[in-house]
Amino acid sequence: MLLENKNAVVYGGGGTIGGAVARAFAREGATMHLAGRTVSTLQRVADDIRAAGGKVEVAQVDAFEADQVDEHADSVAAGGGSLDVSVNLISHPDHMGTPAVRMRYEDFEEPVTRRLRTMWITSRAAARHMVEQGSGVILAYGGYGDPVPNYGGFQVSFGAVEAFRRTLARELGPKGLRVITLQTGGIPEGIPDERTRGAVEKSIAERTMLGRAATLADVGNAAVFAASDWSRALTGTKLNITCGSVPD
Repeated sequence: MLLENKNAVVYGGGGTIGGAVARAFAREGATMHLAGRTVSTLQRVADDIRAAGGKVEVAQVDAFEADQVDEHADSVAAGGGSLDVSVNLISHPDHMGTPAVRMRYEDFEEPVTRRLRTMWITSRAAARHMVEQGSGVILAYGGYGDPVPNYGGFQVSFGAVEAFRRTLARELGPKGLRVITLQTGGIPEGIPDERTRGAVEKSIAERTMLGRAATLADVGNAAVFAASDWSRALTGTKLNITCGSVPD
């Protein structure tokens, strides 16, 4: 198993994407630590992991509150002896459908500030322990490709996280840490509204080279690879799982 004896934290582990990554990590032997604000959704994912024979803990943590995140990271490292993988997959509100120059600045700026802030908080908490260990992996999610009109600050927010990821990789690499982005072009399975899911999936597939959108399984498998020693030579980069909609 690729992640045996690893302790992995997934913020937003009760969500669709977070749950897929957590299940994939657990399948490969990681002890999972699911963190989020809603215990009931975390528990549903934890039940699936336990039913499959995996190891998992659940904690109510607000990923925007540094004290809560630090305390949880400390408990993971103390209880498991290490904190090896950190992934921030919490959900965010986005304001789309209006040209950027017609938006209120507060609406344009909100996703940028939110994504960057929580990524900074969770990465900082994990890095404190990973630096002491001399190893660890921090995964970002989303990436960004060619600009899409009327997306407001959505793509800008991913650009901000990407810039932060580059900084982290440069600063933490000499200490044995790796930082990688999982770049997607949209995961239709993550859309809760079944009425719109089909149309969105068709729209995404039409822009890809493979003629299909990436799946939750694709995201989970890519995350496992990125977090494992199989990708030990990769850092400061992204894993492109857009099925070719973003060619570089």
